[in-house]
Amino acid sequence: MRTTTLGRIAAVLVGLEGAGLVALTVWQVVAVVSGDTASIDSALALIVLTAVGAAIVIAFAVAIWRGQSWGRSGAIVAQLLVLAVALGAATGAYAEPTAALMIAAPAVVVVVLLILAAREAGRAARAEAGDGEPTA
Repeated sequence: MRTTTLGRIAAVLVGLEGAGLVALTVWQVVAVVSGDTASIDSALALIVLTAVGAAIVIAFAVAIWRGQSWGRSGAIVAQLLVLAVALGAATGAYAEPTAALMIAAPAVVVVVLLILAAREAGRAARAEAGDGEPTA
């Protein structure tokens, strides 16, 4: 299936999120190597989980770029997880509303783009199947 412009933009943004997770993984490795960790076991587990998350988010970006629906679905779930982190940053004893907004804003933009891309993909699939002209 052909990817739309909105799908390509969403894929690039999700890919940037994946690159951010790769950078976070590198930062965590540097912290372990420099001895800036309280528990080496926890630090190594966090590195592995972050690296796996980065690989998954990058896979979502590639799938979105190729027009595969599972990439859009997975990326929407990832954005909802990011929004949960933003909610946690906005509430509680050590709330940081500015940080929460900085975390949430890109996730909201990506969710909107992914939903619009999914709608366009659905229209294109219906038109391709011969069910008539795509409707608005």
